[in-house]
Amino acid sequence: MKVLLLKDAKEDDGGQDPYVRELGLYGLEATLIPVLSFEFLSLPSFSEKLSHPEGYGGLIFTSPRAVEAVELCLEKDNKTEVWEKSLKEKWNAKSVYVVGNATASLVSKIGLDTEGENCGNAEKLAEYICSREPSALPLLFPCGTLKREVLPKMLKDKGIPMESIAVYQTTPHPAIQANLHSYYATQGVPASITFFSPSGVTYSLRHIQELSGDSVDQIKFAAIGPTTARALAAQGLPVSCTAESPTPRALATGVREALQPRACC
Repeated sequence: MKVLLLKDAKEDDGGQDPYVRELGLYGLEATLIPVLSFEFLSLPSFSEKLSHPEGYGGLIFTSPRAVEAVELCLEKDNKTEVWEKSLKEKWNAKSVYVVGNATASLVSKIGLDTEGENCGNAEKLAEYICSREPSALPLLFPCGTLKREVLPKMLKDKGIPMESIAVYQTTPHPAIQANLHSYYATQGVPASITFFSPSGVTYSLRHIQELSGDSVDQIKFAAIGPTTARALAAQGLPVSCTAESPTPRALATGVREALQPRACC
């Protein structure tokens, strides 16, 4: 049974995307099609902030792109050596909050110790941060231009200082339409399609509806989390599955259940 994942490939140590592997364990043939591109912003300003950990109470990462922005800052400004010698240790003396295991893994690769990765989404992470001993210094929050305001608002309401900086913006992948057309031409209408972000819904849904035609009602639409599920529902689509957590195993379990007769997840 063929399923479509609207995300870019992220190979793990085994050389395969973990979502493709997990779905394959259930006999599902997954294909990846990227629907988003990212442009990085304000890196000089962000690099300057990263150079002064003494001014912050910690870091918040809610997306892999924000971690990539850190890597770019270190590379562009030749700060890798100073990061390894001193900056990394200074940031590790503070709290580094993350959402999701994928982001946590990237943060670990740059040498930072993480907490909160099991929260699953920004709302739960905000609750976790609010439950901790507050810092008098602001938390530094590198984010995208489309960030949702739930986390900042919850922290503000609790009197926890935070400083946001937009370090990337999301744009449609230039080959969305061509890649989807090629998939449908060779594979046909998939049994299930998983969306990984509200932006992905915005940029790809129209093409999917046009290519699927009357068969769109047969597709089981899945979401990686509640925010994406709400974006699908806002477009009038039935959401057959919302992953219990943003992990390959949780998604694979949910999609398999959704595709079983009379199942719902």
